[in-house]
Amino acid sequence: MARANRYFLPGYVWHITHRCHKKEFLLKFAKDRQRWLVWLFEAKKRFRLDVLNYTVTSNHIHLLASANDNQTIAKSMQLIAGRTAQEYNNRKQRHGAFWEDRYHATAVESGEHLARCLVYIDLNMVRTGGVIRHPSEWKHSGYLEIQAPPNRYAIINRIKLRELLTIGSDQTLIDSHRKWVEDALKAKDTQRKSYWTENLAVGGRDYVYQVKEAMGVKAHKRQVVGDELGYAIKEPLGAYHSVFDAEMDGLSPRNRVF
Repeated sequence: MARANRYFLPGYVWHITHRCHKKEFLLKFAKDRQRWLVWLFEAKKRFRLDVLNYTVTSNHIHLLASANDNQTIAKSMQLIAGRTAQEYNNRKQRHGAFWEDRYHATAVESGEHLARCLVYIDLNMVRTGGVIRHPSEWKHSGYLEIQAPPNRYAIINRIKLRELLTIGSDQTLIDSHRKWVEDALKAKDTQRKSYWTENLAVGGRDYVYQVKEAMGVKAHKRQVVGDELGYAIKEPLGAYHSVFDAEMDGLSPRNRVF
């Protein structure tokens, strides 16, 4: 069962990344990716998880979410990861771990940083360099849901997403989101960036120091650094070393726990 990094803060946005055990392509079948989404929808209903975006690849997942308490995300990930693994192992008569033992979570500042993280998740499968050329071609992602809201069984909380992006209308969200993705594709800005997956928090300087203070002793020795993307609280010694890149790329064999 996946163990949460125990520093979730209520009211914050978290970019969560979780990979299959030993880099195995255990989500290579569409039915298993769809079951992960079914349990994500169930977690939304049971625990009031605010889902903002997601992508399910063949060997890892990205989830952008927020919650009003410090237990919702942990409970949601336990449900989703546990039930997905249980169903797969039962069907395949398989034994052993399905997921790496720890998923990683990065706090993301709302506004511009959230928009950039949203696009980074959308372009995950484009980074394969051949599987797809546009996020609209990948069924198991939030891109299509943001662009064409379903009448039933919607996973993404569009009202919450608009609020965090300070966008007034649904049509403006659709138009802005499409433009962000198209601009990134035109600029060929599809490379992997560890900024979004290997830090405890990312955003502006004030936001990052606010998160560090809120984390208390759990972030006391973490270093705050800045670059062209923004500021970040670094993980010590590559605590998780999460290489959540495109589906066909190699993932790091290390899963170091601080």
